[in-house]
Amino acid sequence: MITTDLISSGSGPALVIAPHPDDEVLGAGGTIARLADAGREVHVAVVTRAKPPKFSDEDTEITRTEARRSHDFLGVTKTHWLDFTAAELTEQPHSDLNAALGTLVRELDADLILAPHPGDIHMDHQLTFLSSLVASRPHQDKYPATIAAYETLSETNWNAPYLTPPFVPNIFVDISDTLERKLEAFAMFESQAKQPPHERSVESLRALATLRGATVHRHAAEGFVLVRTVV
Repeated sequence: MITTDLISSGSGPALVIAPHPDDEVLGAGGTIARLADAGREVHVAVVTRAKPPKFSDEDTEITRTEARRSHDFLGVTKTHWLDFTAAELTEQPHSDLNAALGTLVRELDADLILAPHPGDIHMDHQLTFLSSLVASRPHQDKYPATIAAYETLSETNWNAPYLTPPFVPNIFVDISDTLERKLEAFAMFESQAKQPPHERSVESLRALATLRGATVHRHAAEGFVLVRTVV
Protein backbone atom coordinates (compact mmCIF):
# COMPACT_ATOMS: atom_id res chain seq x y z
CA MET A 1 0.00 0.00 0.00
CA ILE A 2 1.36 3.41 -0.98
CA THR A 3 1.12 5.99 1.81
CA THR A 4 0.22 8.99 -0.34
CA ASP A 5 -2.54 10.88 1.49
CA LEU A 6 -5.14 12.05 -1.00
CA ILE A 7 -6.92 14.10 1.65
CA SER A 8 -4.19 16.25 3.17
CA SER A 9 -1.24 15.94 0.77
CA GLY A 10 -2.18 19.21 -0.98
CA SER A 11 -4.13 22.38 -0.41
CA GLY A 12 -5.26 23.22 -3.93
CA PRO A 13 -8.57 22.30 -5.53
CA ALA A 14 -9.45 18.68 -6.21
CA LEU A 15 -11.10 17.82 -9.52
CA VAL A 16 -13.11 14.61 -9.86
CA ILE A 17 -13.69 13.80 -13.53
CA ALA A 18 -16.80 11.74 -14.30
CA PRO A 19 -17.70 10.41 -17.74
CA HIS A 20 -21.39 10.41 -16.71
CA PRO A 21 -23.29 11.79 -13.72
CA ASP A 22 -23.11 9.36 -10.76
CA ASP A 23 -19.71 7.85 -11.71
CA GLU A 24 -18.04 10.32 -9.33
CA VAL A 25 -20.24 9.23 -6.41
CA LEU A 26 -19.90 5.52 -7.19
CA GLY A 27 -16.12 5.76 -7.34
CA ALA A 28 -15.18 8.52 -4.94
CA GLY A 29 -18.23 9.73 -3.03
CA GLY A 30 -16.74 9.04 0.39
CA THR A 31 -13.46 10.67 -0.58
CA ILE A 32 -15.27 13.72 -1.95
CA ALA A 33 -17.00 14.12 1.41
CA ARG A 34 -13.71 13.78 3.29
CA LEU A 35 -12.00 16.33 1.05
CA ALA A 36 -14.85 18.79 1.56
CA ASP A 37 -14.83 18.22 5.32
CA ALA A 38 -11.10 18.94 5.32
CA GLY A 39 -11.73 22.34 3.74
CA ARG A 40 -10.55 21.49 0.23
CA GLU A 41 -12.35 22.88 -2.81
CA VAL A 42 -13.85 19.92 -4.62
CA HIS A 43 -14.99 20.30 -8.23
CA VAL A 44 -16.73 17.69 -10.35
CA ALA A 45 -16.49 17.70 -14.14
CA VAL A 46 -19.23 15.68 -15.84
CA VAL A 47 -17.92 15.01 -19.34
CA THR A 48 -21.02 13.88 -21.21
CA ARG A 49 -24.68 14.75 -21.60
CA ALA A 50 -27.36 12.30 -22.65
CA LYS A 51 -28.91 13.74 -25.82
CA PRO A 52 -31.79 12.95 -28.20
CA PRO A 53 -32.67 10.76 -29.98
CA LYS A 54 -31.17 8.13 -27.65
CA PHE A 55 -32.21 10.01 -24.53
CA SER A 56 -34.89 12.61 -23.91
CA ASP A 57 -34.10 16.10 -22.63
CA GLU A 58 -36.52 15.45 -19.77
CA ASP A 59 -34.59 12.38 -18.63
CA THR A 60 -31.33 14.30 -18.86
CA GLU A 61 -32.64 17.13 -16.70
CA ILE A 62 -33.88 14.64 -14.11
CA THR A 63 -30.39 13.15 -13.84
CA ARG A 64 -28.78 16.58 -13.61
CA THR A 65 -31.15 17.63 -10.86
CA GLU A 66 -30.27 14.45 -8.98
CA ALA A 67 -26.56 15.16 -9.47
CA ARG A 68 -26.85 18.73 -8.16
CA ARG A 69 -28.64 17.53 -5.05
CA SER A 70 -26.12 14.73 -4.50
CA HIS A 71 -23.14 17.04 -4.99
CA ASP A 72 -24.52 19.66 -2.63
CA PHE A 73 -25.02 16.97 -0.01
CA LEU A 74 -21.39 15.81 -0.33
CA GLY A 75 -19.99 19.35 -0.22
CA VAL A 76 -18.93 19.77 -3.85
CA THR A 77 -17.87 23.35 -4.55
CA LYS A 78 -19.04 23.43 -8.17
CA THR A 79 -20.19 21.04 -10.87
CA HIS A 80 -18.92 21.63 -14.41
CA TRP A 81 -20.96 20.25 -17.31
CA LEU A 82 -18.85 19.68 -20.45
CA ASP A 83 -21.80 18.47 -22.57
CA PHE A 84 -20.09 15.98 -24.87
CA THR A 85 -22.52 13.40 -26.24
CA ALA A 86 -22.90 10.38 -23.95
CA ALA A 87 -21.93 6.97 -25.37
CA GLU A 88 -20.49 8.70 -28.45
CA LEU A 89 -17.09 9.99 -27.34
CA THR A 90 -15.53 7.72 -29.95
CA GLU A 91 -17.36 9.73 -32.62
CA GLN A 92 -16.12 13.12 -31.42
CA PRO A 93 -12.66 14.64 -31.96
CA HIS A 94 -10.50 13.54 -29.06
CA SER A 95 -8.64 16.84 -29.21
CA ASP A 96 -11.86 18.63 -28.24
CA LEU A 97 -12.13 16.66 -24.99
CA ASN A 98 -8.41 17.18 -24.34
CA ALA A 99 -8.88 20.92 -24.75
CA ALA A 100 -12.02 21.13 -22.60
CA LEU A 101 -10.47 19.27 -19.70
CA GLY A 102 -7.14 21.06 -20.13
CA THR A 103 -8.83 24.45 -19.90
CA LEU A 104 -10.70 23.41 -16.76
CA VAL A 105 -7.59 22.00 -15.07
CA ARG A 106 -5.71 25.23 -15.72
CA GLU A 107 -8.56 27.52 -14.69
CA LEU A 108 -9.04 25.68 -11.40
CA ASP A 109 -5.30 25.22 -10.82
CA ALA A 110 -6.26 21.71 -9.72
CA ASP A 111 -3.82 19.97 -7.39
CA LEU A 112 -5.52 16.57 -7.28
CA ILE A 113 -7.22 14.71 -10.14
CA LEU A 114 -9.46 11.69 -9.64
CA ALA A 115 -10.34 10.05 -12.96
CA PRO A 116 -12.03 6.84 -14.11
CA HIS A 117 -9.90 3.73 -14.54
CA PRO A 118 -8.55 3.02 -18.05
CA GLY A 119 -9.59 -0.64 -17.83
CA ASP A 120 -13.30 0.20 -17.53
CA ILE A 121 -15.45 -1.55 -20.12
CA HIS A 122 -17.18 1.68 -21.24
CA MET A 123 -15.29 3.57 -23.96
CA ASP A 124 -16.45 6.89 -22.50
CA HIS A 125 -14.50 5.99 -19.35
CA GLN A 126 -11.38 4.97 -21.25
CA LEU A 127 -11.30 8.14 -23.35
CA THR A 128 -12.03 10.33 -20.33
CA PHE A 129 -9.05 8.81 -18.53
CA LEU A 130 -6.74 9.48 -21.49
CA SER A 131 -7.90 13.08 -21.80
CA SER A 132 -7.46 13.56 -18.06
CA LEU A 133 -3.80 12.62 -18.45
CA VAL A 134 -3.36 14.90 -21.47
CA ALA A 135 -4.93 17.78 -19.54
CA SER A 136 -2.55 17.17 -16.64
CA ARG A 137 0.75 16.84 -18.51
CA PRO A 138 3.64 18.12 -16.37
CA HIS A 139 5.25 20.29 -19.05
CA GLN A 140 2.82 23.08 -18.12
CA ASP A 141 3.79 25.89 -15.73
CA LYS A 142 1.32 24.44 -13.24
CA TYR A 143 -0.03 20.93 -13.27
CA PRO A 144 -1.80 18.56 -10.85
CA ALA A 145 0.64 17.05 -8.40
CA THR A 146 -1.39 13.89 -7.88
CA ILE A 147 -3.55 11.80 -10.22
CA ALA A 148 -5.39 8.66 -9.17
CA ALA A 149 -7.94 6.41 -10.86
CA TYR A 150 -11.12 5.29 -9.12
CA GLU A 151 -13.29 2.22 -9.72
CA THR A 152 -16.87 2.37 -10.95
CA LEU A 153 -19.10 -0.60 -10.19
CA SER A 154 -20.76 -1.87 -13.40
CA GLU A 155 -17.83 -0.64 -15.51
CA THR A 156 -14.51 -1.43 -13.81
CA ASN A 157 -15.58 -4.90 -12.68
CA TRP A 158 -16.62 -5.97 -16.20
CA ASN A 159 -13.25 -5.63 -17.89
CA ALA A 160 -11.55 -8.59 -19.55
CA PRO A 161 -9.19 -10.35 -17.10
CA TYR A 162 -5.55 -10.45 -18.28
CA LEU A 163 -6.46 -8.61 -21.50
CA THR A 164 -7.27 -5.11 -20.23
CA PRO A 165 -5.68 -3.19 -17.33
CA PRO A 166 -6.96 -4.65 -14.04
CA PHE A 167 -7.99 -2.45 -11.14
CA VAL A 168 -5.51 -3.23 -8.37
CA PRO A 169 -5.75 -0.43 -5.80
CA ASN A 170 -2.57 0.82 -4.15
CA ILE A 171 -4.13 3.76 -2.29
CA PHE A 172 -6.97 3.39 0.17
CA VAL A 173 -9.01 6.25 1.63
CA ASP A 174 -10.71 5.46 4.93
CA ILE A 175 -14.37 6.42 4.49
CA SER A 176 -15.64 4.86 7.71
CA ASP A 177 -17.03 8.25 8.76
CA THR A 178 -18.38 9.24 5.33
CA LEU A 179 -19.73 5.94 3.97
CA GLU A 180 -23.32 6.65 4.97
CA ARG A 181 -23.13 10.06 3.26
CA LYS A 182 -21.81 8.41 0.11
CA LEU A 183 -24.63 5.86 0.12
CA GLU A 184 -27.24 8.54 0.73
CA ALA A 185 -25.74 10.70 -2.02
CA PHE A 186 -25.92 7.80 -4.47
CA ALA A 187 -29.51 7.01 -3.45
CA MET A 188 -30.35 10.56 -4.57
CA PHE A 189 -29.77 9.34 -8.13
CA GLU A 190 -33.19 7.72 -8.10
CA SER A 191 -33.25 7.32 -11.87
CA GLN A 192 -29.94 5.43 -11.82
CA ALA A 193 -29.96 3.39 -8.61
CA LYS A 194 -30.94 -0.26 -8.98
CA GLN A 195 -32.07 -3.03 -6.69
CA PRO A 196 -29.57 -5.68 -5.53
CA PRO A 197 -27.87 -7.77 -6.68
CA HIS A 198 -27.27 -5.14 -9.41
CA GLU A 199 -23.88 -3.46 -8.99
CA ARG A 200 -25.47 -0.01 -9.06
CA SER A 201 -27.27 -0.51 -5.79
CA VAL A 202 -26.69 0.93 -2.34
CA GLU A 203 -26.12 -2.58 -0.99
CA SER A 204 -23.41 -3.35 -3.56
CA LEU A 205 -21.63 -0.07 -2.82
CA ARG A 206 -21.66 -0.87 0.88
CA ALA A 207 -20.25 -4.34 0.20
CA LEU A 208 -17.42 -2.95 -1.92
CA ALA A 209 -16.55 -0.33 0.71
CA THR A 210 -16.47 -3.07 3.35
CA LEU A 211 -14.18 -5.22 1.20
CA ARG A 212 -11.80 -2.35 0.41
CA GLY A 213 -11.78 -1.39 4.08
CA ALA A 214 -11.05 -4.91 5.28
CA THR A 215 -8.06 -5.01 2.91
CA VAL A 216 -6.39 -2.33 5.07
CA HIS A 217 -8.12 -3.12 8.38
CA ARG A 218 -10.66 -0.31 8.23
CA HIS A 219 -14.43 -0.46 8.49
CA ALA A 220 -14.87 1.07 5.02
CA ALA A 221 -12.60 2.43 2.30
CA GLU A 222 -12.41 3.49 -1.33
CA GLY A 223 -9.58 2.12 -3.43
CA PHE A 224 -7.60 4.05 -6.04
CA VAL A 225 -4.73 3.34 -8.42
CA LEU A 226 -2.02 5.99 -8.14
CA VAL A 227 -1.04 7.30 -11.57
CA ARG A 228 1.37 10.02 -10.48
CA THR A 229 2.33 12.04 -7.44
CA VAL A 230 4.94 14.77 -7.05
CA VAL A 231 6.16 15.48 -3.52
